[in-house]
Amino acid sequence: QVQLMESGGGLVQPGGSLKLSCVASGSFRSIDVMAWYRQVPGNQRDLVARISMRYSFGATDYADSVKGRFTISRDVAKNSVFLQMNSLKPEDTAVYYCKSSVMFRDFKVDDYWGQGTQVTVSS
Repeated sequence: QVQLMESGGGLVQPGGSLKLSCVASGSFRSIDVMAWYRQVPGNQRDLVARISMRYSFGATDYADSVKGRFTISRDVAKNSVFLQMNSLKPEDTAVYYCKSSVMFRDFKVDDYWGQGTQVTVSS
């Protein structure tokens, strides 16, 4: 079983910053990709950013709406991913979810989600 534990959400004023953290635990061979998604009630869950957990260079990908403001980073040894969010806007308000693509000893890959952490941007 794989568990993802998120932290770092909260209430922040427009223009402020927050940093989200997610750590994966359990019994698995490796993690291929970790990502952050967000969801507003009534809407689909959208990709915010993702990062490769393989190889020395962690390739990244961002939604257009957060480019230049958010930065995803990783700690491969600790099976962790982070999302530094700067210049936050009210439209960034959402529940943020961590997702991990995990490879097991039989080379099977499965996706797992965290429980979500609320980010509210409001004055």
